[in-house]
Amino acid sequence: MAKDKVSYVCRACGAASPTWSGKCFGCGEWNTLEEQVVASLTVGSTKAAGTQLEPEQVVSAVKHDATRMKTTLHDVDVVLGGGIVPGSVVLMAGEPGIGKSTLLLQIANAVAAKNDVLYVSGEESVHQVSLRAERLAAKNTQLGLAASGTVEDIVATIMQGTHQLVIVDSIQTIASKSLTSSAGSVSQITSCTHMLMHAAKQSDTALLIVGHVTKEGSIAGPKILEHIVDVVLQLEGDRYGGFKVLRSIKNRFGSTNEVAILEMQEAGLMPVSNPSEALLAERQVTDGSVVLATMEGSRPVLVEVQALVNRTSYGYPKRAASGIDLNRLNLLVAMLERRTKLKLADQDIYVNIVGGIRINEPASDLALCMAIGSAAKGLQLKQNAVVFGEVGLSGEVRHVPYVERRIAEAKKLGFEAAVGPRTKGKKDSFLYPVKDVRTALNSFLEG
Repeated sequence: MAKDKVSYVCRACGAASPTWSGKCFGCGEWNTLEEQVVASLTVGSTKAAGTQLEPEQVVSAVKHDATRMKTTLHDVDVVLGGGIVPGSVVLMAGEPGIGKSTLLLQIANAVAAKNDVLYVSGEESVHQVSLRAERLAAKNTQLGLAASGTVEDIVATIMQGTHQLVIVDSIQTIASKSLTSSAGSVSQITSCTHMLMHAAKQSDTALLIVGHVTKEGSIAGPKILEHIVDVVLQLEGDRYGGFKVLRSIKNRFGSTNEVAILEMQEAGLMPVSNPSEALLAERQVTDGSVVLATMEGSRPVLVEVQALVNRTSYGYPKRAASGIDLNRLNLLVAMLERRTKLKLADQDIYVNIVGGIRINEPASDLALCMAIGSAAKGLQLKQNAVVFGEVGLSGEVRHVPYVERRIAEAKKLGFEAAVGPRTKGKKDSFLYPVKDVRTALNSFLEG
């Protein structure tokens, strides 16, 4: 065996460097490089021996979806693609205190009605987990609790094959005895995830892993963590209130277009049957208030967009946004200043999406523009209408997908019209098409 080499690996992004430096050249973080020993093996002329693979017929290898383990939360099953697949590895990430452990304990209790489930906590003691289980009324006798931070112990338990579902909370607190680095480092996360994944695949045990997030909101650890698992779930929302959104970033067993909208109650995170009605329940019709017909995955949701425009007291106007990208807001404000008669250069502009929902789709552009125009001029929408549409830099209103679903949701909640882009094919009298943002402001705002 040749002399061992030393490498320095960043615990934030996983980038390797032959020498130590205070700043990682990959992600720019400071004091994140950790020393690792890389063993070099000299094989010489010895040929590596292998075992011949025995392929299995695809017809006999395919398992029907009926074997999936269901939860009592229908929307969560939809996000998972129909339930939890035996032998799959699911990674769930989210902000601290968002409700990850609560949701997983609810899932564990529901699956334990028909299967043996083990909940392994590396952060809390069994007593702490049992207190949360008591609060959530998780009392199924097939649900077991354990506390361990050693991956070898968890792997040995999984390989017994006595549990159909194992939950590990969380991967950043699990460490292997064979590695000298601390729990949560890049090498520990990678090695522990590989060991857990192979144990789950060999024993046909479903595995749910909790992952932490960084201060930027991305999943902590190396990117390979997301590659090697089968499903990546992200729990988003305001930790202090409002709705929580569970979305699938990656799913080998279903679509990534589905989302579950949940609300924290005494019994845990519960699906919201009609989020649009709940979000608009306390709405007051005033200037600067516009209802946006947005899409959460393939689900239409109506949310209120509020804008406040006020003359600035300083030399540089302020722009603030809650629930949308601030860069997108600045872009739309610059477009309104150039393409319409609105004078916003000396105005402070504040935009808020009610209910803690975060909007990422471009279809919110027209609603944002009309809310800003309404607040700037003190005008309201002429009709009880919803608004949607993407706006270009020339002020044109562009086509967006799922127009029919947005209109159907607006009709269900009693709205009288919809303002949006022109559509091809069959015309709907409910939709008032506009070609540019200037036409929309002149035609649908009144004092």
